[in-house]
Amino acid sequence: MAPVGQLTQPTARLDALARARQRAALLPDCLAEARRVANTVIAGWHGRRKRGIGETFWQFRPYVDGESLSRIDWRRSARDDNLYVRDREWEAAHTIWLWADRSPSMLFKSDTAMVGKESRALVLLLALAEILARSGERIGCPGVMEPVASRNAAERLALALSHAPAETGLPDLSQIGRMSDVVLISDFLDEADAMETSIGPAAKRGIRGHVIEICDPAEEVFPYSGRTEFRDPETGQKLVAGRAETVAEDYRRAWLARRETMAQSVRRLGWSYLPHRTDRLASEALAAAHGRLSGIPAARKVVST
Repeated sequence: MAPVGQLTQPTARLDALARARQRAALLPDCLAEARRVANTVIAGWHGRRKRGIGETFWQFRPYVDGESLSRIDWRRSARDDNLYVRDREWEAAHTIWLWADRSPSMLFKSDTAMVGKESRALVLLLALAEILARSGERIGCPGVMEPVASRNAAERLALALSHAPAETGLPDLSQIGRMSDVVLISDFLDEADAMETSIGPAAKRGIRGHVIEICDPAEEVFPYSGRTEFRDPETGQKLVAGRAETVAEDYRRAWLARRETMAQSVRRLGWSYLPHRTDRLASEALAAAHGRLSGIPAARKVVST
């Protein structure tokens, strides 16, 4: 039998295959939930819309002296005594790369959580894809799907994810062009300096980034007491605490310190940081992520949404 924390190669392949099948089975439900969540937020979503050159009507506005008379919409102007110009929407698709962690640690779900971390991450990923696609943006996923400008981008991304191989660590951002946006969704249980090493070069190239940290409420509040066995989902290693409550306070301090260090590291690079607990509504995180993508300044205090 293989030692704790190790897997024989055949066992590792079977485990990876089982994980791939599990994720493929999960994605249709995640896509349906993502569309439901997107529809609850879409009424307040205005994307990157602004006046400019394009074919899509945006708004009427009062005519300003000096503008070409050919721009006046006479039908609208005939309704009252004012002259109105028919503005069109600026149509310049932006590329936004979306990525959700699918490593074993994302499978964790406590009794106090609504859903598992992986499920919530996938719902947020696909809901963002759904809304951004409706706004005309180009959607891609590093290592999974090249950017597409399509109304069914969320569905195409879900299909690509169902066939994507297992992965560990943050995605490779080296091939992403300047002036793109990147959204990374994960529990980010790696060391903070590892994240800075990964996203630092991308930030220096002018890539705008947004980090959404997913956590289970039990990971934050540590509700355990008595004899408790903890198991690392990545390595299989075990830790047994005879009286778990005696380490609860130290654990919570360490957890919050880790989060604060990571948040500061991300913000120092000019990226935004958003924590989200799985006992909260997905629509809350989606609306907050919309604000980051739209350039609305985020609060500096680290809180869970």
